[in-house]
Amino acid sequence: METEAEFRVTDITEYHVQTVRQLICDNPSWSRSRLSRELCQLWNWRSPLGQLKDMACRDLLLKLEQRGQVVLPRRKSEAFVRGSNISVIEVPHDTVVIAGKLKDLLPLKIEAIEPGHPSWRLFKYLLYRYHYLSFNGAVGENMKYLILDNQSRPLACLLFGSAAWSCAARDDFIGWDRDTRINHLRFLTNNTRFLILPWVKIPHLASHILSIVIKRIQGDWQSKYGHSLILLETFVETDRFRGACYKAANWRYAGDTKGRSRNDRYTRLKVPVKAVYLYLLAKNLPGGEL
Repeated sequence: METEAEFRVTDITEYHVQTVRQLICDNPSWSRSRLSRELCQLWNWRSPLGQLKDMACRDLLLKLEQRGQVVLPRRKSEAFVRGSNISVIEVPHDTVVIAGKLKDLLPLKIEAIEPGHPSWRLFKYLLYRYHYLSFNGAVGENMKYLILDNQSRPLACLLFGSAAWSCAARDDFIGWDRDTRINHLRFLTNNTRFLILPWVKIPHLASHILSIVIKRIQGDWQSKYGHSLILLETFVETDRFRGACYKAANWRYAGDTKGRSRNDRYTRLKVPVKAVYLYLLAKNLPGGEL
């Protein structure tokens, strides 16, 4: 077994950072101490007497947060939820049921949300309050969208962030080996959050939103980061959702995960099985078969 016994910040690779990010994403209720203990067990980080090096790991996590590489769970003593170095506080909003036909809400308005945008606080709070995974900020390259109807009423929130460091279903489906994946992972993004607000009851709205976001995310990403995207991915928990909106928006089912965290190379962490859906933005993938 590979042992990673003495970590320093300079020893941390992208794999380790991705692992921390994904544990936080998959387990929004975990405290910092729980996160630290799980990482020590995952990485087999122990003292010569076999004790978990919990405090050393917490110190490392704080250094990673100071460097802007992760956003840690809030401390129990904090009165607000941390997210990208800013607080998530309650924002008054209307929860009157929006029902009827999709055509009556068109055209939809898509707002690309960034800190300082007039809807930034609302976007954060809606995801934090109503998404089952909550919201604890976004680290790395990402795009955030708030969807409104033709009366400027909020309907949905979407967050695209870092692609999975390793996903056998995805990599096998598109024919990527390890080196190809490592060299091109930055050109992928993961739809980590998709929230239709709970009082919005409009058939076919989710697939329509996905379709229009697909048409503009390439340009938005290019403008923001100076490079294009070649693939979108998302993981759908099969015990919660059927993935119908992704199928209707022409995303391709690539298979299921194995019930592990997407960055768990030691196969110790159990998470819900997820269906993997992909959407190809480029005509051809480097080293791929699609």
